Amino acid sequence: MTSTLIWGTLTMGYIVKIKRKIERNLKELPDRVQDLFSQLIEDLREQGPIQPYWPNYGKLSENEYHCHLTYRYVACWRQEQGSISVEVYYVGSREKAPY
Repeated sequence: MTSTLIWGTLTMGYIVKIKRKIERNLKELPDRVQDLFSQLIEDLREQGPIQPYWPNYGKLSENEYHCHLTYRYVACWRQEQGSISVEVYYVGSREKAPY
């Protein structure tokens, strides 16, 4: 069983889940990337998985998305169809991104 950190509440729109491993890895990323990631989380909570205003935003599959936080770092997330839950499953260098 994997543990998950949940950001958000039902009153905020969407529930954003972040795996604990990602939470730990964030601490190793530059402060600027951490700040941008926090902004992305807020946008995901308020507006859901479709984020066309983020740099290089794109749909990876029917329910998976990604965007660039900076030139070097990206975030990937997914939403189960019909759900208000969004799961961030990767934050890190674009060279190691799972797409």
